[in-house]
Amino acid sequence: MRAVLSAFLIFALAPFAQAQTFETEATHAVIYDVETETVLWSHNGGEPMPPASMSKLMTVLMAFEAIDEGRLSLDDELPVSEEAWRRGGSASGSSTMFLDVNSRVRVDDLLRGIIVQSGNDACIVIAEALGGTEANFAAMMTDRAHELGLTSASFANSTGWPDPQQRISALDLARLGAIIIEEHPELYEIYAEREYTYNGIRQFNRNPLLGVFDGADGLKTGHTEESGYGLVGSAVRDGERRIIVFNGMGSERARANEAERLMRAAFAEFAVYDLFEAGAEVGQAEIFMGRAGDVALVTQEDISIGLSRAARRDMQVAVVYDGPVPAPVAEGDVIAHLVVEAPGYDAQRFPLVAAQSVERKGMFGRAADALVHLIRG
Repeated sequence: MRAVLSAFLIFALAPFAQAQTFETEATHAVIYDVETETVLWSHNGGEPMPPASMSKLMTVLMAFEAIDEGRLSLDDELPVSEEAWRRGGSASGSSTMFLDVNSRVRVDDLLRGIIVQSGNDACIVIAEALGGTEANFAAMMTDRAHELGLTSASFANSTGWPDPQQRISALDLARLGAIIIEEHPELYEIYAEREYTYNGIRQFNRNPLLGVFDGADGLKTGHTEESGYGLVGSAVRDGERRIIVFNGMGSERARANEAERLMRAAFAEFAVYDLFEAGAEVGQAEIFMGRAGDVALVTQEDISIGLSRAARRDMQVAVVYDGPVPAPVAEGDVIAHLVVEAPGYDAQRFPLVAAQSVERKGMFGRAADALVHLIRG
């Protein structure tokens, strides 16, 4: 028998039909709160997608980590191979830093070539320096992403060039952006630079939020025919940092418009709501054949959720368990869940544990309980 308790819950229940859900024309999108690591809103956010040049976030993270570990320095000069020039330079017809073949380039310049100019040639130079070959570096990118918990990630190259194996979800791109911001704050400042000139060629940062949305300071655009136009954008306001990720827009103008709309919504229409602190009592579970008739249910950890303000008004919260729960029950056993539902969001489940142990009744007590249960059906 499934038991649902509403005791101790502080949120009113309302019909879902009253709320209007937030929508986007993007094929994939996420709004993410960095401090709490909370997804505020998602549209196909966990589904792997072709990320185009947004892949370069992983390339840059690998370089940042190599700098922190002393395997690279900003003053190191790396060679530009014919391979890097041919597949990523001016001869390639793709986004490029315009590196000269067989030249040597400072890492400091290469980072700006990747971040500001989206140079494929700069990516390949970094890849060859750290991995020997770009293919080997791509395997390193994938392994490192998985170590960081970005399990949707699969990289075939350092640039985001179309490949069936080049995939990552919007949610993992948001998490990747947060890692860069939090773990490498000084190097992250490069993402806010509006332009960079190398080899006499001045190029502008493609991020449409920079200079338009107050507080925006990153991160990376992407575009291929397969992926459409996408963006990983970040901004901070009043001490709160939000990251938006979206993909699949039809034009640069559509990307710019959606970037501003989503980022404004990220701060104005969405929030993180604290429901319960760790150890809070949120209900009780009935115990069968126990020396106590019920046991308090408490949270294992702080429970917070991200919702639109409209969805928050129509949120439903309940304690759910299969009961009555047979004794014995040990303190800390997970015997119930707190289930939170809101229009436009998947139900979220949080484990609830027994606040204390409940021993099983003796033989005669169990027999009496069994008789009562049989009579009551």
